[in-house]
Amino acid sequence: MQHPSHQARTRTAPGLSCPRGHAAVKHLPPGRAVTSYATSGDRVRVTVRGELDLVSGNRLRGPLGEALTASTGGLDLDLSGLTFCDCAGLTVLLELRLRALSRGKTVVIQHSSPATDRLLHLLGAQDLFSPPQPHRQDPRPLTPSHA
Repeated sequence: MQHPSHQARTRTAPGLSCPRGHAAVKHLPPGRAVTSYATSGDRVRVTVRGELDLVSGNRLRGPLGEALTASTGGLDLDLSGLTFCDCAGLTVLLELRLRALSRGKTVVIQHSSPATDRLLHLLGAQDLFSPPQPHRQDPRPLTPSHA
């Protein structure tokens, strides 16, 4: 039986044609996510669209791991096309982050959707995917004082 929340959500992806002259979108089935990748310097930009849940998250683990391996510095995520993200989907992102950190890399969410923002905010996890902050330098170097 399909969960009622699946019926209420939009199941479209931007950029693909739709019948009857509506905005250019393609309908995605529930639990489906699609990704695209682009290399930029030492990072790989990953765009994820659709629904990130247990089923789609399990399908994305391998490709996301491969993208992380292909990068030197880490991944920049564009999640603005996610129409749904549950705790299982977030677990995939957190595991990816841990794998990146163990390799000296980062996973940064560059763009997010309202669904992803809400989940990250409710769990207090938004800072985990923020860009690393440069170390703050004290304007005065610490040196032993001589009397």
